[in-house]
Amino acid sequence: MKIKIYKHNIVYIFTAITLFFAVKTNLYSQTLEIVINPNKNFQKIKGFGASDAWRCQFVGLNWPDEKKEKMAELLFSQELDDEGNPKGIGLSFWRFYIGAGTAEQGKNSDIKNEWRRAESFVDADGNYDWSRQKGQQWFLEKAKSYGVENFLAFSISAPVHWTLNGKGYNSDLKSGRINLRKDKFDDYASFMVQFLKYFDDQGISFDYLSPINEPQWEWEKKTQEGTPATNKNVLEIAKLVSNHIEKNDLSTQIVITEAADLRFLYSNHGRSSRGNQIDYFFNDNVNIKNLDRTITGHSYFTTWPVENLIAVRQNLNKKLNKYPNLDYWQSEFCILEKNDDVKGGPKRDLGIATALYVARVMHADLTLANASSWQWWTAITNANYKDGLIYLDTGNKDDMYNLNSLKFDGNFHESKLLWAFGNYSKFIRPGMVRVETSSNNKLSLKEQYQNVMHSTYLNPTTSELTTVIINYSDEDEKINFKNLDINKMYVTSSDKNLEKVSINKSDDLVIKAKSVNTIIGYLKK
Repeated sequence: MKIKIYKHNIVYIFTAITLFFAVKTNLYSQTLEIVINPNKNFQKIKGFGASDAWRCQFVGLNWPDEKKEKMAELLFSQELDDEGNPKGIGLSFWRFYIGAGTAEQGKNSDIKNEWRRAESFVDADGNYDWSRQKGQQWFLEKAKSYGVENFLAFSISAPVHWTLNGKGYNSDLKSGRINLRKDKFDDYASFMVQFLKYFDDQGISFDYLSPINEPQWEWEKKTQEGTPATNKNVLEIAKLVSNHIEKNDLSTQIVITEAADLRFLYSNHGRSSRGNQIDYFFNDNVNIKNLDRTITGHSYFTTWPVENLIAVRQNLNKKLNKYPNLDYWQSEFCILEKNDDVKGGPKRDLGIATALYVARVMHADLTLANASSWQWWTAITNANYKDGLIYLDTGNKDDMYNLNSLKFDGNFHESKLLWAFGNYSKFIRPGMVRVETSSNNKLSLKEQYQNVMHSTYLNPTTSELTTVIINYSDEDEKINFKNLDINKMYVTSSDKNLEKVSINKSDDLVIKAKSVNTIIGYLKK
């Protein structure tokens, strides 16, 4: 009798396991059917970008022309090669870092790594030298020549001769107040606007100015320029900058607040005088003529675990919905946070893992928080760190990141991250609008973020539709667009760099495992 029960149990267990995997297979392996609704619109896209911070100063100044020209092409080109593959990722935003003068201080700046110092256009006597930051100016001019649509200048510290401690960092001042002498607030505002005026006269108009960066951190470490600032400090400087913009008859708009963590935008998050920034800056009592109706924040420390990635952006969106016509930009990101997927920032990764991780963050910001712009931290890096799109090294395995030799020459490497970023930046251009998509996907949002994610953008002029699909999973996925006539497809994967691939229109699309894909077409007639 016991033997019979045992046999029946085996049958029951086998049947249960079979049913479990049948259900699981049905959930995860069915053809994903996507329907696009171009009549339901979300945010208008402003652009995708990166900054010149730190590394462009030496690459643009000293590196051989052939190498830096190729890097510029990779970042800015919108052209295709003879096989129809993109030559570059076509950035539509370029961020210029206005230095604070720690480079002139040299070792006295206390910042040991000279790559993290920066020159200043103004000296202690108020004299301007526009030949400073020449390497960055080289990339700025290249961005202009390639047709980059948006230029933003940002400052992270006032010039050192105006700070409270005479340094570009905040030393031991931990009150949260800005590292800037009170009698120099207006000088600082005037300096930034003189910067705008000079380049406007040279034919490069900066669309935006960001006067304060990550004000929630104390910036007491001797590693880079930076200053804290209270909301009151930021508001006062924004007003002064606006006044100087008016006096100089410029069209530049001020964007704030480059929050160090998205949670500072909608909550205090432990910094009462530096948090709740949407409420503080965009309530009805604030009236600054040249303040753009945009709030900017950084996605650092809000991307892991996946539940947190989702929840933070949902909370941000709830707050944004209370302020009609207020745009949100994700204005700075690289890998800092420890996580299971790519471990964290240390050790560069030219492969697909980091590219997928960042693509997922982009997807979350674009679809959950309705970001109208998404900007990467630094375009070029010389560090063994996941913070660049293009990576530099010496080529010498025993001394890969020699800071002195890399000032003048070295090797540069494309990354999968560069090209996955291009799946968005190359094809989703300024003025396009995100539209609604629906599917037969029954997975939870968390499960989707570990499998297949998709979003679609409409060109209102041509009616062309661009869909980006991220397959985070280890398995190929079949996709069927119910109402899209597909013309082109570009893939970034372990063996492809934003490569144009052939399409069999009679079959379902196969989205390869661990890939980022851009699909372009028109609604079926």
